[in-house]
Amino acid sequence: MVARKMVDTLYIEQQVADHARTAKIAGRYPKAKRVYIEHYGEVFNSHSQNFRLQKNNPALVLAAKQNKKVMPTPAQYETGGGAHYYFSHMLNCVYDCRYCFLQGMLRSANYLVFVNYEDFMSDIRDTALEHENDDKPAWFFSGYDCDSLAYEPVTNFADYFIDAFKGVSNSVLELRTKSTQIRSLLQRSAQDNVVIAYSLSPESIASEVEVGAPSFAKRLEALLKLQDKGWRLGLRFDPIVWHQNYVDDYQKTVEQVFNVLDANAIDSVTLGGFRLPKGFYKSMHKLYPEHWLFSAGLSDKSGMITYRKSIEDEVLANVGAMCERHISGDKLFAYSSFEGEAQ
Repeated sequence: MVARKMVDTLYIEQQVADHARTAKIAGRYPKAKRVYIEHYGEVFNSHSQNFRLQKNNPALVLAAKQNKKVMPTPAQYETGGGAHYYFSHMLNCVYDCRYCFLQGMLRSANYLVFVNYEDFMSDIRDTALEHENDDKPAWFFSGYDCDSLAYEPVTNFADYFIDAFKGVSNSVLELRTKSTQIRSLLQRSAQDNVVIAYSLSPESIASEVEVGAPSFAKRLEALLKLQDKGWRLGLRFDPIVWHQNYVDDYQKTVEQVFNVLDANAIDSVTLGGFRLPKGFYKSMHKLYPEHWLFSAGLSDKSGMITYRKSIEDEVLANVGAMCERHISGDKLFAYSSFEGEAQ
């Protein structure tokens, strides 16, 4: 479990230097060197950085998110709601998953935390108001540019936003995670408009490519605790990693999940194949040129590196069928890189 790495250096934007959340987070690292900066981009977007070296000892950058804070998700993303949006209070992750697009998108491996949560919530409320009369709730996803819970003891992100969502009508907050940092969730009552969604992989994959993340068994244990507490749960097999024994591995994993969890209590299950923008893929391939993950079954589809269509169709169909033995089809959502193309 990786939740609180030692931080040697804190970079703090001048505009948030006196923010109460800055003081609280910085107070966890009393021995860290503090460097005050005008804008986080001075540190985070600098060209002279080595992602792999920084990952060994990342600094923490505290800043304010400006401009647009709530973004629409790609059109094919569905979890049973109406409009879908995402927001990112943090960039980068305490884990080091080999398939993570962040290492291809970002120059820096430092942790960037935007402390102005109140501004995020203001934008979320405004966006939710646009959908207050929709038939289905608007979903707001956290956990695409970081793990929603892994840094919770430091940021208290979930604690703040779950409370804040109590007053946002016709909306759902999804916290996507691999983390077992669920103490604060177990200490509060489950909330109807919050879904805790776990990214899951067979242990053979998790142990090899999800470096630093809790094991599959630990994640399943956390899911059971959350289910017993009454939380709405999501299961995210995304990406499904195609490999020689993937059918047996995913069959075992799906059976383990539904032998432990009550299928009726699962809010949704989503499936997706390996996919990366070509530029991100090139950067990641340079980091791990020998890793099979970046060569097995891949092709270039209009600037996106994905599994070949025949492979993606196969893995989505096979793992989907495994899940449908336990849940109804209306709870299952597959993200296809080839949506709209002839089968």
